[in-house]
Amino acid sequence: MAQLVTKEDVSRLHKVFLEDMYSIPGGEKLKLCQQCGACSGSCPTSYLMDYTPREIIASLRAGMLDKVVHSNTMWMCSSCYLCTVRCPAGIKLTDMMYELKRLAIKYGLTDGSKNPTMTKIFVDNVDTYGRNWEVGLIGKFSLRHPSVPFKFMSMGLKLIAKGRLPLRPKSIKGRDELAAVTSFLDSKEAVQ
Repeated sequence: MAQLVTKEDVSRLHKVFLEDMYSIPGGEKLKLCQQCGACSGSCPTSYLMDYTPREIIASLRAGMLDKVVHSNTMWMCSSCYLCTVRCPAGIKLTDMMYELKRLAIKYGLTDGSKNPTMTKIFVDNVDTYGRNWEVGLIGKFSLRHPSVPFKFMSMGLKLIAKGRLPLRPKSIKGRDELAAVTSFLDSKEAVQ
């Protein structure tokens, strides 16, 4: 499905998203959000977001799926977990942002954003090497979005010169164990 088309599609997918949010560990706590704003006030990237984390929770609970998936909020999350740590209701907001990204990609609700491309390449790197390989990530990303990397080329060359950006990928020890965990999660997803 490329985009939400009808009100029925929106309603059906909103139910899917909400049920999925409630099913992640601790997801039922989403119902306990008091809209206190601790998450938004703690977030170091909220100033870059279309809507604050608090507004995303309210929108999701109010059935405003279009607002949630067409905003940049989930893509701007830096995964610092401050929102999760400071939430008085114990909502795992960072995990919720990851789940929103996954669902938006799964249902094709990304509006041609560059963020899902970067996410997919990152995940492929982690699956292959057990960690990210930055040069490979930007190389593959450049093939899909050629104009973006030129803005950062001088910084990248400086990092390479200082040995901070390896040209060859390095695999982690225990990659097989990591692959077993991720394949289990993938098979769990296939069952659902």
